[in-house]
Amino acid sequence: MPALIFDCDGVLADTEQYGHLPAFNQTFRDFNVPVQWSVEEYADKVKIGGGKERMRSIVTPEIASSLGLADDDAVDEAIKAWHRHKTAVYTHLVESGAMPARTGIARIVREAHNAGWTLAVASTSAEPAVRAVLSHAIGEELSQHFSVFAGDVVPQKKPAPDIYLLALKALGVDPDEAIVVEDSANGLRAALGAGLRTVVTVSGYTREEDFAGASLVVTSLGDPLVGEPAEVLGNLAGVSVPDAVSLATLHAILTTPAFPA
Repeated sequence: MPALIFDCDGVLADTEQYGHLPAFNQTFRDFNVPVQWSVEEYADKVKIGGGKERMRSIVTPEIASSLGLADDDAVDEAIKAWHRHKTAVYTHLVESGAMPARTGIARIVREAHNAGWTLAVASTSAEPAVRAVLSHAIGEELSQHFSVFAGDVVPQKKPAPDIYLLALKALGVDPDEAIVVEDSANGLRAALGAGLRTVVTVSGYTREEDFAGASLVVTSLGDPLVGEPAEVLGNLAGVSVPDAVSLATLHAILTTPAFPA
């Protein structure tokens, strides 16, 4: 049976600007870190895979000194503490309903589940945050049918293919039997590196990125019932997308070649 594997941030919900960014900034304030990212500055930070890695990017010698972080071990421990706090702040934002699910996510998950597809999420975000977004986006009942691969479970984060290779192995699925839904060039590179066909649903921070190799690029998965059709931005697979990415669309993509990274 085929597998449908989702990234989390920007795919299940538009989490970056309305979730991660305010959670990072709140954490910096709470720990007296003299940094506040603007929307424009964070557009560069999202290109760094992983929250702890994004935090590490701001620890200059001057900031380390001002915070009394005397060596690399102290910096590592501080980042771990910041990240735990940031995950808690972010999870609260998710549960408050600050980030609605992206159009078409609940619909395609329901279709795939009813057809017996294997469902999973593969993300570089912390697992508690991923599970919170997943439950909020599609409901607690459907979320129970997902395998979640998240956080520091692999040595290298996206754009390395490690997280997808782990998911394929754990699920017992061949690359030719799986489709990934991503929203970023880093995520696409990771999926293609694992030999996976990929649908890209662009998000606010990623629309202008390079999605060469994606089987299909759309504005969203689409949902005619709520008046938001999917707009096709790239269609390397040459599949039909009348107004939404459906299970039939995904089946058609599985019959086309997988494109190399």
